[in-house]
Amino acid sequence: MLFLFRFIMVVSLLTVCFPKAAEAMPDFNIEIVPWEQVEEIIPNRTYFTIIDVETGLSFKVQRRAGNKHADVQPVTKKDTKIMKSIYGGKWSWDRRAILVLVHDQLIAASMNGMPHGAGALQNDFPGHFCVHFYGSTTHKTPTPDLGHKIMILKAGGVLDEFLYKSDPYELIRVMEIAVNQHDERLLSKVMSNNDISAKEILHKVRHIEVTQKSILPVEDLPVLVGMELQVSVKWIQTDQTQQTKSISLIVRKEAVEDQWKLDGQSFLSMME
Repeated sequence: MLFLFRFIMVVSLLTVCFPKAAEAMPDFNIEIVPWEQVEEIIPNRTYFTIIDVETGLSFKVQRRAGNKHADVQPVTKKDTKIMKSIYGGKWSWDRRAILVLVHDQLIAASMNGMPHGAGALQNDFPGHFCVHFYGSTTHKTPTPDLGHKIMILKAGGVLDEFLYKSDPYELIRVMEIAVNQHDERLLSKVMSNNDISAKEILHKVRHIEVTQKSILPVEDLPVLVGMELQVSVKWIQTDQTQQTKSISLIVRKEAVEDQWKLDGQSFLSMME
């Protein structure tokens, strides 16, 4: 019952749909905490709870290793089953926005869902998986993974602010992540005509890689409300067909103070 009580607080903070419930409960803030501090909060062998932001499902894990991020394992077979259900019954490298509940503290984080490496617990999970916090990195890269960063910002409730401040080139990188992780909600946030464009793009494209060819100095962007970028695109269609093509990506704002967005319909037509 205690966990259910806390979980209702989490949902209310995320969706702002339960103001009366929130008033009746103690303040329970979601924090974006730098990895250097998180390491001290969850040292190796610490048990904590992961709450998936999208589904609301939760399961318990133990940190077993990791120095650039946390390598964790589900505690029990039941926890493994819940985690796999969050990923639709199939393990995946896709990043997901999560909340880490530890010592009455809620910390924004990101996880992937692919067992790898070694595992030590009797939990039907063949290895461990990675949990990233703000500023943490993968084993192979010196800078934070953008996909994990976006999910951390999403969990922390500041993703829209990040996207609003993003320039067109950052926006294209977010589009790649959204397509490659099959994240319709994220893709709709960076696309105009998003009511149909995001769904249609994910229906046609399984993986995409964009190589930019024309780059305008970032300091010149504030005076613009629209621009056309010539890029080379490699993508894999849902039928496994691979394509490479030079296209024009149109990015624009409805007004100077608005967020940059990719034109969804022109992007779709270029991919035909």
